[in-house]
Amino acid sequence: MLELRHLKTLTALRAHGSLAAAADELHVTASAVSHQLKELESYYDISLVNRRTRPLSFTPAGKIVLALADSILPQVTRTKTNLKRLAHGQAGRLRLASECHSCFDWLMPILNRYRRDWADVELDFATGFEPEPHHLLLQGDIDLLITTSNLPIEGISYQPLFEYESRLVISPTHELAKLTTISPTDLVDDVLIAYPVEAKRLDIIANFMTPANVSFSKIRTTELTAMLIQLVASERGVAALPDWVVADYEKKGWVVSRPLGKGVYCQLYAATRTASQNLVFMQGFLALLDDLVKPVI
Repeated sequence: MLELRHLKTLTALRAHGSLAAAADELHVTASAVSHQLKELESYYDISLVNRRTRPLSFTPAGKIVLALADSILPQVTRTKTNLKRLAHGQAGRLRLASECHSCFDWLMPILNRYRRDWADVELDFATGFEPEPHHLLLQGDIDLLITTSNLPIEGISYQPLFEYESRLVISPTHELAKLTTISPTDLVDDVLIAYPVEAKRLDIIANFMTPANVSFSKIRTTELTAMLIQLVASERGVAALPDWVVADYEKKGWVVSRPLGKGVYCQLYAATRTASQNLVFMQGFLALLDDLVKPVI
């Protein structure tokens, strides 16, 4: 029998001290407030309010109900607010993945700003090493994918971010360091150090080696950029990284880089499900990405 309306009535009585004032807050008549109160007291056969005091005061039983109201009503209010925000796309969960495994340096400031501006949205991350991340996007396992592949898949939309150059990364003592530009055949005896993704998704293979119908002698993988650089610096192989990534390590003298032929340039995109673009919190994240400029080298 104890309902939310009863809790609201008692809190209004406590706040205003009279039936008439409580009725004004609740947008009902004073007799309706009185009826609710009598209904509750009759059901439990116990008095909740001392009506003879001015302002009204509460019996021990009434104070117990007020304690419940103080606990329950704020939760109800928060839940209603969250439901409304969800219904209007202002709250939810945004799961990100990136095929660009060195993108987090420039992505982190955007994520920090987004967390501040969209506190009701839960940010989560998925691995970008999955063999078919675009299908994860379609299936709803992720919500936004940073990718260089704008595959023409129905239901996926792409927002261009920026273009970058994929450069060969080698040890300063590597024989290829003597060259100013690199040809595909220069690399056939080398080991490629790469992230653990399908070879066809690697820029240097898809856009440089495969068109020349040549390949590396071996591919060795690592998930960490720092380890990749360490392996290259110790002449365990060569790698290909975006220009803004390798620039920092070149300044430290750990590695050097060279252009691949006349230059291998790639476009980075933010891929989302077309149907999710009307969500306000998704629009907010895409707007931050739209303001993005290429990381400074």
